[in-house]
Amino acid sequence: MKRSNADSILIKLLALVWITFGLNAKVHAQEKEKAKIGAEALPGINWSVDQLEQAVAPVRPGRVLLPQKWPHNARIAVVLSFDIDNESYPLSTGVTGPGPLSDAEYGATEGLPRIIAMLDRLNVPATFFTPAVSAILAPEMVPQILKSGKNEIALHGWVHESVDILNDAGQEQRLLAQAIAYLTKVSGKKPLGSRTGSWAFSPYTLSVDQKLGLTYDSSLMAMDVPYELMSNGKDTGIVELPVTWVNDDGIFFGPAGDLPSPKLVFQVFREEFDMAYRERSFVMLTFHPNAERRSRFLYLEQLIAYMKTKPDVWFATAAEVVDWIKSNPTVDTPFGRMLDEQ
Repeated sequence: MKRSNADSILIKLLALVWITFGLNAKVHAQEKEKAKIGAEALPGINWSVDQLEQAVAPVRPGRVLLPQKWPHNARIAVVLSFDIDNESYPLSTGVTGPGPLSDAEYGATEGLPRIIAMLDRLNVPATFFTPAVSAILAPEMVPQILKSGKNEIALHGWVHESVDILNDAGQEQRLLAQAIAYLTKVSGKKPLGSRTGSWAFSPYTLSVDQKLGLTYDSSLMAMDVPYELMSNGKDTGIVELPVTWVNDDGIFFGPAGDLPSPKLVFQVFREEFDMAYRERSFVMLTFHPNAERRSRFLYLEQLIAYMKTKPDVWFATAAEVVDWIKSNPTVDTPFGRMLDEQ
């Protein structure tokens, strides 16, 4: 009887393994069947030159907008930017679990107050790209940011929506208009610039920014320095203050990208600053209050203190940089200032 029971259990286990294997094999086969291979997977190889040019035309870099001189003859302009994603990021995709939301909420409860205190202590300004929903859920944040009179509130969508996935001009404009209205009400000033959620861009983003009267964007990566945003060969009048994943803590410190020590990450940020300083140009760094836990914040503070030891560094908000660019002559290449002095 015992032998029979053991055999029965073994048979059931083998059957379960076989069923599981069969299901996995079936799913794999279906995925392989769906996957395009060969020329079908590479439609661009058959596009004409005209089609290729049309594909990239909606959003292109125009002229370099690096000023011949920064204020006070500074060698470099530094913009410290903070994306206050907080709960907006998970909420935008419908995530409502208390665990993920509490992790994100850290940006309001601990991350931002610590960052604000540090900025005040080191006497430097910053630009805070804020989804309206983040400010709604933590109404104390906007007064904290604006208390010193040095910082800027800028747009980061309504609820950190990815506009490329949304792919709807009307919805995109409605959401950004809502965000502008709310942040204007609570800050007393209309935001001048926008950074899209996850730095995603839709075919409609530029026209939406124009319709809503924005002066700058900070979501694209075609250069290291400020530049014109062109659309189908025409200047949109919007200045791009470029970002890059290299200068963003989120990609390193997110739930899927945790590292045992932030030391090497902040070494990269420091070296990006050093190269920009050498080239006499511009650097924008991006941080997330919900990702800057204590061990990481320690290195953030050290990085800013290090940059302050260098002579002729202009720490500015994004809006201040754009205002200076629009009212001063610019160079012709990203390396124009460096080449002029060699």
